[in-house]
Amino acid sequence: MNTEERQLAEMLRRVAPEPTRRVTVEDVAFRLANQAAGTGHRRHREPRAQRGSWGRGWAPVLAAAGVIVVAGASAGIATALTSHRPPASSSIGGASPSASVSTSASSPAPSQVPTSVSPSWPPERVASGMWGAELINRDTFNQDSLTSGDGSLYATGDGNLARIDPANGNVLASVSYGASAAGPPVPGAPVVTGSTVWVPSEYAGTSVVLHGYNARTLAQVASVTVPVTGQVSATASGVLTAGPDGDLYVAAGSSVAVVNPSTRQVIKQISVSAGPVSSLAVSPDGSKLYVSTGPFQLLTYNRATGAQLGGQAIADLTTTAGNLVATSGGVWGTTGVGMTESAWFAPDADLTRMVRLGTGAGAGLGSIPAFSGGVVWIGGSHTLECASPVTGQVLKSVTIPTDGGVVEYFGSVTVMAGRAYAYYQDQRAQQAGVATLTPPSSCSG
Repeated sequence: MNTEERQLAEMLRRVAPEPTRRVTVEDVAFRLANQAAGTGHRRHREPRAQRGSWGRGWAPVLAAAGVIVVAGASAGIATALTSHRPPASSSIGGASPSASVSTSASSPAPSQVPTSVSPSWPPERVASGMWGAELINRDTFNQDSLTSGDGSLYATGDGNLARIDPANGNVLASVSYGASAAGPPVPGAPVVTGSTVWVPSEYAGTSVVLHGYNARTLAQVASVTVPVTGQVSATASGVLTAGPDGDLYVAAGSSVAVVNPSTRQVIKQISVSAGPVSSLAVSPDGSKLYVSTGPFQLLTYNRATGAQLGGQAIADLTTTAGNLVATSGGVWGTTGVGMTESAWFAPDADLTRMVRLGTGAGAGLGSIPAFSGGVVWIGGSHTLECASPVTGQVLKSVTIPTDGGVVEYFGSVTVMAGRAYAYYQDQRAQQAGVATLTPPSSCSG
């Protein structure tokens, strides 16, 4: 090649563009890894690194590994496009998001379709935890919402209802149920009747709506609009419960509505003249209905006839009585809010004999009674106690540990198949989830 030819070749190389480069698997992996590192979505708060958790640093590695599957699957795209077969569905934990349920209710809205979520996590010993506490789940829920029924654990948080596997803490299904224009979901635990889980999806002003979900799939099977007398309480907590007859009882303004869960119909309304009902409970024998109204009043009704049997108030308490629980010995509940919330017991619903139990949780945490496994549990940030449902006597009390001097929380205890479960929070580590406990025999009902 002479000088003129070399100059001509150089000119052509500058003017003509290079051929388009083929996109490789490495290119896609690099882009996905960068995106995953910057936009990862967390469903739960991350535990401290020293507790052996997976942090965000795993995201680029997992994304790069995942692109191998994408690249391999792309080889079969042409075949899939010509086969006309519908894609097979898959789910995590055995719960199918598209499971069909026979129901008379309308199909759930897209936001209410249950999804299978949450991977397996190995149990993690809670540092200095009492009664062999182990964390089996790392999701954030409402403090007073953990409950059990139909072989599963259930909890709510941020307008979502979750079904949790008690064996390993996996969230088997989750569905959005609340936080509508009428306001956020009201505090309280879901209520399980038979194979249906019930929650108040709307509770504010004059609007009360209950949603029922299949206890296994969390597919919506019912929606009941409850008539309200006046307006609902602005300080409501624990507004839905079930009686021994299986019916649902709902605080509906200045009345209590009774709902038959089988027919999904309101079958009775019990008038409450003292004002909006903030909480309610039914005695274990089904004979009495207890309701609380503000500022601090406890009323007793004949459940069958709706006649008022008694009522008492405490003048020096300006907060409402919330989170009512009824046992054979009387009524339990809470008073105060935030830093001052604490639990109490009124033998035979007699407020003149009311006794305080435990100490106020403080730090914005709750000290809420729960009746499960034959005893009453009272948690918080200082002590976890089990008490006799007959006498109210504390059977066992244990100190809840701190994390570097910062309070930890155990509460919302529920017992199933001989195991105790509690909702756990570590304020310092910003860690939360469901823990298992092995209480002493004195806490067995």
